[in-house]
Amino acid sequence: MDMSKPAFQSLVSDPRQRLLLFFFLMLSLFMATLDNQIVSTALPTIVGEFGQMERFGWIGSSYLLASSAVMPIYGKLGDLFGRKYVMIAAILLFTLGSLTCGMAWSMESLIAARVFQGIGGGGIMVSIFSVNADLFEPRERAKYQSYTSLVIMASGSVGPLLGGTMSDLFGWRSIFLINLPIGIVVLTGLAILLPYRRPQRQPKIDYPGAILLAAAISCFVLFADSRELFGSIISTESLVVVFFCAACIVAWVSVERRAAEPIVPLRLFRDSTFTLSLVISAASGSVAIGMVNYFALFLQTTAGLSPTAAGSFFIAVTVGLVVGSISAGRLIALSGRYKPFLVLGLSLNCLMLGIFSQLHAGTPLPVIALIMLFQGLAVGFGQQAPIIAVQNTVPKGDIGTATGTVTLMRMGGAAIAISLYGAIISACLEGAAFNIPGVPDIRALTPKLLASLPEAARLSVADIYAAAFTNLFLTASGIAALGLAAAIAMKNVRLPFRG
Repeated sequence: MDMSKPAFQSLVSDPRQRLLLFFFLMLSLFMATLDNQIVSTALPTIVGEFGQMERFGWIGSSYLLASSAVMPIYGKLGDLFGRKYVMIAAILLFTLGSLTCGMAWSMESLIAARVFQGIGGGGIMVSIFSVNADLFEPRERAKYQSYTSLVIMASGSVGPLLGGTMSDLFGWRSIFLINLPIGIVVLTGLAILLPYRRPQRQPKIDYPGAILLAAAISCFVLFADSRELFGSIISTESLVVVFFCAACIVAWVSVERRAAEPIVPLRLFRDSTFTLSLVISAASGSVAIGMVNYFALFLQTTAGLSPTAAGSFFIAVTVGLVVGSISAGRLIALSGRYKPFLVLGLSLNCLMLGIFSQLHAGTPLPVIALIMLFQGLAVGFGQQAPIIAVQNTVPKGDIGTATGTVTLMRMGGAAIAISLYGAIISACLEGAAFNIPGVPDIRALTPKLLASLPEAARLSVADIYAAAFTNLFLTASGIAALGLAAAIAMKNVRLPFRG
């Protein structure tokens, strides 16, 4: 037995209380992760009320940016002060942020409220994985992590459908205000049921490291959005952002080497499993979370579906996620091996995205649904493995920090991919030569306007978008291939029955 890791002792001894706690954790996770994608199909309605079409992308990016920037900080706070009160604080911030979003009076106020909401959402996503590590021993944890991963991806998959439906029935503000009763229920349940475990070490917050890391992440995402913000990815402003990002990274490494309690201890990078897990998480976020909006756009522009009809296709993704995530979780729990599922999931991702790149505007809808089913299966297979890997590798006192860093890479990869994919689509549409009657600007077409076009014009628009999506899907397949290379290079370790 590894004497550096004592025998595992659960934070909660009563199995029924653990399951009830897990339910509240999953409810809060669903609430936080749903807000990554629920706004996608409601965006045209929001823009119709506030205007400023050029800023609509920031409604989603601001949430991802804020949640990504704070994830390592929450992981460290949980390690230093205990998980309970840190998680309760995150849920409270998220709930108040949701209320502020629902009361927004302008595009600027909505974007600011989304930042506030994201600060809480990032803490929820990190804290849940850390609390799971306190509740369940390693092999049992693999099974429950599969349910956790399933909730993350299922919320992202049903988000477009739910957002469009609620926006149609109750108005776009309802997609934020629905979080208020859920947040109150979760806060009450966790306050009563989740015990407080006082950490053994004296808290010391690395404030300079936290600020520099948040600044570096923010600059990286801003650079990915530089085409929208500054007009070009090589503009003077974008190069200044790159320089500032590099300076923050250099300064952060210097600070972390000297900090008593670094936000991300550099010693963690000595283990290749940790470093490779970060690469895999970034790639997985890019092809899973980052693709959701673009699958919806693909269905609306090339197949002429309404937002609600396009959202219904994500049922196929959800079914694949259910099968892949639960199957992988149970098989990991039985065998103790997680690497094979990483390799299988990313291989299947490469294949499905490659097939997507060859689809044309007239592809039968059942074929698209089948491919989306296998795409969901691919994501489900490898979803929880990076977190299981790092939690089994790092010292117990660094579990929260490592979990936060892996989750950060996943969300950061998604945020950057959303901007990258958008730039690809925009560049392809700008470079396309078209003269379609009744379509002065193809990028200004909404699904409603597209459906009202004559059939010949609609098919011409569909062909132009299909050609643009070819490059997008090939890029996504390449990102998945990068993650696959990291998965193949990972050590094939076996999880112990006890920590």
